[in-house]
Amino acid sequence: MSKIDTLCVQAGYEPKNGEPRVVPIVQSTTYAYDTAAGLADLFDLKADGYFYTRLANPTVSALENKLCALDGGSCAIACASGMSATLLAVLNVCNAGDNIVSARAIYGGTYNLFSITLKKYGIECRFFDPDDTEESIDKLVDDKTKVIFAETLANPTIVVLDFDKIARIAKRHSVLFMVDNTLVTPALFRPLEWGANIVLYSSSKYLDGHAVALGGLIVDGGNFDYTKTNRYEEFLVPDESYHGLVYSTLGKTAFGVKCRVQMMRDMGAIMSPQNAFLTNLGMETLALRMEKHSENAKKVAKFLSENDKVEWVKHPSLESDPYYALAQKYLPDGMGGMMSFGVKGGSERAASFMEKLKMIKIVTHVADARSCVLHPASTTHRQLSKADLEAIGIADNLIRLSVGIENADDIIEDIKQALESL
Repeated sequence: MSKIDTLCVQAGYEPKNGEPRVVPIVQSTTYAYDTAAGLADLFDLKADGYFYTRLANPTVSALENKLCALDGGSCAIACASGMSATLLAVLNVCNAGDNIVSARAIYGGTYNLFSITLKKYGIECRFFDPDDTEESIDKLVDDKTKVIFAETLANPTIVVLDFDKIARIAKRHSVLFMVDNTLVTPALFRPLEWGANIVLYSSSKYLDGHAVALGGLIVDGGNFDYTKTNRYEEFLVPDESYHGLVYSTLGKTAFGVKCRVQMMRDMGAIMSPQNAFLTNLGMETLALRMEKHSENAKKVAKFLSENDKVEWVKHPSLESDPYYALAQKYLPDGMGGMMSFGVKGGSERAASFMEKLKMIKIVTHVADARSCVLHPASTTHRQLSKADLEAIGIADNLIRLSVGIENADDIIEDIKQALESL
């Protein structure tokens, strides 16, 4: 199997003779063994298996294996939410005194985690504009930088990342390049093929696709050699909290194993078996849905760009969009269903427009089968100062629109009648 649409359906689980064809929900916290030595071998990583669901579970593993196959990684870890996935991935390599270099155009919750919460624990974040020159971003990296972070497609400013530029910087300094690929998914783009080392997802979005299962995932690309740099000392010395294991000796799974046996062990933010089952079920139609999301969004963006009550539209399918060329390079198979636009008249008119919508609902969510809208400045990003909002490109009239898989004509008609009512 190699094609994405086939992997979405088939990867991650192979039933043996007489076993369930569909991934079963293993709703158990613990697992029985015949011998003490057999269980000890699991703790020593000498054997594969399960001993406690806080670390691993068969249903959760099936989901991890599927996404790993889709992204082309070495291993994956399913977490309780997208935010917990980001936190665990960062803490897996960062300690007090270290720093992260991050794109400023990222999800508001991630921005707050980096700029406020991690700062309290001695981890600094240095932000850059994705459009900054390679030289200016390069200057932010020093010997304490452990991660360069960015989103493939920024939420909600719809900035397309120049992967080649950031990958060159990360490789030059032997720094992990960590990418949040939530808004395009591996059905449209595989970051590991463009220089990323770690890929993150809020699986609550397109991977699940139906807004029923909270979760997040970390994919270890297995393409970073920790023995070639002194930057990541914890991978080179014995971990006394895990019977002297030296993670770099694990090769391609070094990051993932350390994250599981150290971070997940201590923080316990694993995805539940029920949510893993639902997410895996949703992912079977991922390739189909992403194609439809992309087609619909392109039509909606064109309609909005031609409406005289709309001040501006951000979607890289538009030739007038500043990221059109990058999208043609990195996202030729589709750009997902996310866009943002501004209604003329400021925040009050934006609110009025959203309230006039009928089929499209106002919700704190994006990237599922149903079209929805949100006003980020007063909701998901309201914890940011006015200066921070301006810095990351969130205007007071910005409406985040997640285009679903309904008929495109019906989506456009709902938007049209709401605009006409203003």
